[in-house]
Amino acid sequence: MDNTSGVGVLDKAAIVLGALEAGPSSLAQLVQATGLARPTAHRLATALEHHRLVARDIQGRFVLGPRLRELASAAGEDRLLEAAYPVLGRLRDITGESAQLYRRQGDSRVCVAGAERLTGLRDTVPVGATLTMKAGSAAQILLAWEEPDRLHRGLRDARFTATMLSQVRRRGWAQSVGEREAGVASVSAPVRGPGGRVVAAVSVSGPIERLSRQPGRLHAQIVSAAAAKLSEVVQQSERAGSGQPQTA
Repeated sequence: MDNTSGVGVLDKAAIVLGALEAGPSSLAQLVQATGLARPTAHRLATALEHHRLVARDIQGRFVLGPRLRELASAAGEDRLLEAAYPVLGRLRDITGESAQLYRRQGDSRVCVAGAERLTGLRDTVPVGATLTMKAGSAAQILLAWEEPDRLHRGLRDARFTATMLSQVRRRGWAQSVGEREAGVASVSAPVRGPGGRVVAAVSVSGPIERLSRQPGRLHAQIVSAAAAKLSEVVQQSERAGSGQPQTA
């Protein structure tokens, strides 16, 4: 089978990356593993290092770089969106409320997927809508596990407090009643990526009349289960990208 693309420099770069998949390599080891001339191997490895596709360990050996992990994580996020719609649809059907998936984008959060309640009074958040990070249960989730300095900045002018976020971290979910919009309640839980990092928030939202002033009592368990399912999708993608064994 011909593994060449017809673009020689890309083929050689792929050979270098493939060789580093086996572990750290000195230049001499890289030359031996790839069959490339020493100047060519060095030129390609240092060029890939410039783009963070290759890095150096403490002994100066070439290793796979951090950009590859970032790309694998991005691929996992694409899989997250693919998996989100059936999960959100089921969440809507079980709770009878609208369901959303939010990601943080700077000082805002964006609804990247949703499943709307088909009839009756509903809380409509269109896909692509940009909402505040200062109010709402999804904002609490996306902020609660941030680094301390970023968390404290996010609390400025927020409708929730540091004590509330501490409770969110302890119980693993958030609720809000009339925070973002009068008459609307919501429950959210974190979607976690590699290393437990929060990459998104799953929410259900609707009128306070249906969700009550303690919406977490009604829906925290099922929202957390939906978030856990999507977390597994992201983490499986990461394991696949890094070559680690995947769980069944």
